[in-house]
Amino acid sequence: MYSVTVRQCVILLEDTATRGLPLSLTLRGDKPFLAWLMREMQRFGVEEFVFLTSRISQDIATGIENIGGFLPRAAKISISVAPYEVGTGGALRHAQPYLQKRFFLCSANTLFSCNLARFLTVARKGHWMLLRPADPHAHPRDVQVKTRCTTGGSVSPYNDIEPTVQQLINAGLYLFDAQICEVLTEICSLEADVLPKLVENQNLQRFSLTGDFYSAENASTLEKILGEMSVRLRRPAVFLDRDGVINRDLGWVGTRERFEWEPGAREAIARFCDSGHHVFIVTNQSGIARGFYSENDLMTLMDWVVNSIREYGGTIDDWRYCPMHPESAIEQYRGHSVNRKPEPGMILDLLQRWELDPMCCVLFGDQPTDMQAARAAGVQGIMIGPESLSGFVPKLNISLCENELFERSRHGMGR
Repeated sequence: MYSVTVRQCVILLEDTATRGLPLSLTLRGDKPFLAWLMREMQRFGVEEFVFLTSRISQDIATGIENIGGFLPRAAKISISVAPYEVGTGGALRHAQPYLQKRFFLCSANTLFSCNLARFLTVARKGHWMLLRPADPHAHPRDVQVKTRCTTGGSVSPYNDIEPTVQQLINAGLYLFDAQICEVLTEICSLEADVLPKLVENQNLQRFSLTGDFYSAENASTLEKILGEMSVRLRRPAVFLDRDGVINRDLGWVGTRERFEWEPGAREAIARFCDSGHHVFIVTNQSGIARGFYSENDLMTLMDWVVNSIREYGGTIDDWRYCPMHPESAIEQYRGHSVNRKPEPGMILDLLQRWELDPMCCVLFGDQPTDMQAARAAGVQGIMIGPESLSGFVPKLNISLCENELFERSRHGMGR
């Protein structure tokens, strides 16, 4: 099965030739700056992070090791240390043994808020650069690229000369195939050497997204960025029951062969993601307790489900399931659980791990037990049926997250 999901992100630590911790690893507020970047990458399927550096110390190693404790999901974290100053491209070449077939690359000093799934739907192979609308007050060193920009993004060769509609600049986020190593030398700069070579060989494509993009150059700008983004990145959230909401409820669906999408469900999820919401799935799975399928079967199915949603431009940030049932014939699954709806355990766990405000969350379900779980967790519940999820979306003011919900969250107000 082909997957649009990219599971690895390679992160260039800022110049660590100076003494002390890099800015991105120092604790700022309740977490390091870098944890916000990694958290955003996890939303779109990244499970492994590789840090590139030319200097390692016990403080840096400990800082990188500890950062996993600030993330909402478990992650594999590795460090590639170049033996000397080799430049950004040389550092990537030195990390070749760590690289997956496809990976993101970005600086530890960058932070963004956008729907990366729209990027994934287009950038399925080859080497890609993400572009963003230029700040009219940007420093002139930001080389502007002329492109035709449409809603949701645009695709074009890197060096086209179409009539300009909007000025775009490098967002500092790349998506590369591992074959990028073929154009890297022992000492080289990604910006000065590698990207121009890819352009010359017509091997670099680009895609533009709207959203918030920041780069921290010093402590003061880092503090300013976090002041804005740490609030915005604590997003409102949509919780979805699974059977009867995103797929037809055929009774204990545990395999791909029995999974039938509800019409428009994937498009509706993409719209939630475009508007800045987290999207989670919380599902009772008593089919496991009944012996109809295994937990491994469910994991395989859900991996396909989430990847399919990303193919449509949306994502599932995280999901929870409960295989328990009080009358299970299988002893390990027999009993009561705080995670089985109508109990709120799955929702409460996600609220805690992703630092969500329940007053800015909503759950869509098709059973009274879904509504009971929502009330117990302190989130709004909306019953699906006979109208589908896709039918509800046009009626909801989902743009609230960019305006009113942001202001409410900033001022500590509820719904």
